[in-house]
Amino acid sequence: MKEPSAAPARPRSRRLALWGALVALLAVAQSLLVFLTANYERVRAQDQVEAAAASAAADVRQTLARQLQSLQALQWNDPDATRWRAEAAALLHTRRELMRIERRDEALHVTDAVDSPYQGPIFGRIARGAIELEAQLACAGARRITTPTFSRSYFVPLADGLGLEVIDLCIPAQRAGRSDGAVVATFALGELLEEAVGAEMIRGHELSFVEGDGTRLARAGVRRGGGVFVAERIVDLPGQPLQLRVDSTRGTPSLIPNLAVALVLGLSLALAVVVMLLARDVRRRAAAEARLAEALAFRKAMEDSLVTGLRARDLSGHITHVNPAFCEMVGFSADELMAPATPPYWPPELADEYTRRQSARLGGPAMRPGRSEQEARAGFETVFMRRNGERFPVLIFEAPLVDGQGQHTGWMSSVLDLSAQRRAEELSRQQQERLQASARLATVGEMASLLSHELNQPLTAIASYAAGSLNLLGPNPEPGAPAEAETETMLRQAAQRIAEQAERAGRVIKSVHDFVRRREQAREALRADLLFDAVMPLVKLQARKSGTRIEIDLPDPSPRVVCDRTMVEQVLLNLTRNGIQAMEDSTEPARRVLTLKARQTHARWVSFSVIDHGPGIPADVAARLFTPFFTTRREGMGLGLSLCRTVIEQHGGALDFVALAEAAGGPGTEFRFTLPADGGERPARTAGHAAAVPR
Repeated sequence: MKEPSAAPARPRSRRLALWGALVALLAVAQSLLVFLTANYERVRAQDQVEAAAASAAADVRQTLARQLQSLQALQWNDPDATRWRAEAAALLHTRRELMRIERRDEALHVTDAVDSPYQGPIFGRIARGAIELEAQLACAGARRITTPTFSRSYFVPLADGLGLEVIDLCIPAQRAGRSDGAVVATFALGELLEEAVGAEMIRGHELSFVEGDGTRLARAGVRRGGGVFVAERIVDLPGQPLQLRVDSTRGTPSLIPNLAVALVLGLSLALAVVVMLLARDVRRRAAAEARLAEALAFRKAMEDSLVTGLRARDLSGHITHVNPAFCEMVGFSADELMAPATPPYWPPELADEYTRRQSARLGGPAMRPGRSEQEARAGFETVFMRRNGERFPVLIFEAPLVDGQGQHTGWMSSVLDLSAQRRAEELSRQQQERLQASARLATVGEMASLLSHELNQPLTAIASYAAGSLNLLGPNPEPGAPAEAETETMLRQAAQRIAEQAERAGRVIKSVHDFVRRREQAREALRADLLFDAVMPLVKLQARKSGTRIEIDLPDPSPRVVCDRTMVEQVLLNLTRNGIQAMEDSTEPARRVLTLKARQTHARWVSFSVIDHGPGIPADVAARLFTPFFTTRREGMGLGLSLCRTVIEQHGGALDFVALAEAAGGPGTEFRFTLPADGGERPARTAGHAAAVPR
């Protein structure tokens, strides 16, 4: 679509530029000044803390150096015990950070010790011998290098429940070049900070000794540090350095630290007044823009809510706009649809035809902007392609696109997906076919009922005549009778077969009549081999014509089932006849074997199988195999398998088929159905029960 004219946008761009310049000036002035001032104050405060940390570290080193000299003086002139204790007590009295002075022999055992008069014995709660590991290590290092050595700091609990973090200084003593014991002095780190650092620094900073991971060992200072301006220094001591942290009590600098910042903020407020004056005009224009935006949003929401696809094209046929419904319809995003010259939803085999048709429609007289309303409403059908390759029919209506100056800029198309309509039409057609099939089934049922009534009388007459013939023939002749008696015996057997088959035909007709009328069928318990024996004469007769061998596969003893014997025999006859016919034309004589098998696969069910070695069932035929009136033979009615399935399902069982694999002697087909076993709980004879039957 063509962009709107640039003329109305010029005043708006000038207003935006003026507004942006003023706001930017105000924001830059305030932000820059506040940042520079705060940064200057921050840097200056940090420099002060760094200087304080350096000074405090130097004071601590000097204090410990003086203490070292005083402690070394205790060993001058090899004083006796009384004099040594007096001098040690005097030193402890003048040095509050000194907690204890010990005199040790060559084995580093404590021979004499003096505690500070200010703190009292620090090893009163825990004996010195229990926590002198650090002192032992320091003395070992001091003897090795013959230099006073400091130990690592450690915590000493006091009797009042508190404690001190202390450090030991070991000064080795030598006499005539040999080690002669040592003097061990214990310093409290907190007292050391308070005594070494000046009172002014302590008032403005928090000083603490920390470990490498930041754990605080001891602190000194009136107030807690702010945690903003922090400096750390290493106090180098012989043997074990200490890490000193200085934390200023000052917090983050205020927003207006001096007069210059206040002046600039005042100037910024004056600029804000100017901005407010300009905002009146901007507000009016913004209201008009908001109304325009609402109209555009309303149009977009209305467009997005449509289920009809919308497609805009320029005069060259390139897509310039599509709505979400069109993207969802074809499965491509808007960027994918607008990028290529050839639309991706055109089927490749129809792309050339669509290109010619598009050129003709876009350039022909039918697409002129001035065409009639009736011509504009006339749509045309075509075929589009989804992203997955699926083809689907669409109905397209097109109208010209005209800009604000009345210029023709392209074409707008509305696209309707006809897939659902086609599916509805197909579903309606299938429903009509089902209704017709139901009507035909009803007609077949009426015919079966009529035939059963009409055939019962001649069958009764046949049975009666056969019985009369048997009575006229008299009793069976004795063995060794002449040939006339043998002929009479054969006639007797033939008449008996006629009577049996007439009776069986009567039972079949009665079962069909009851089946059509949906009456309760007579169920009886019998062995599976009896069902096979009942159908074998007719099965062998048909098998003999086609050269098919019949094999029976039954366990010993044969499983027992509960069923309507006549109807199940008809099912077996139908399935065996289908299997024999399937092998007549496509199976070589050596492989024409029909197998009848029965197995009890479940405590409640017995499975029957009819297995042939025919060509198998194609996939398109398998999908409709049990549909009424569907048949692949010209002389067939298409009701056999449908009625077989209905009979088995009325027994609560299920009928299906599987293709034989090559490893099982395929190709071929195995039809299987299940019947309730004798002795189990009788299943409810409903159509829904078949889903739970083992197959």
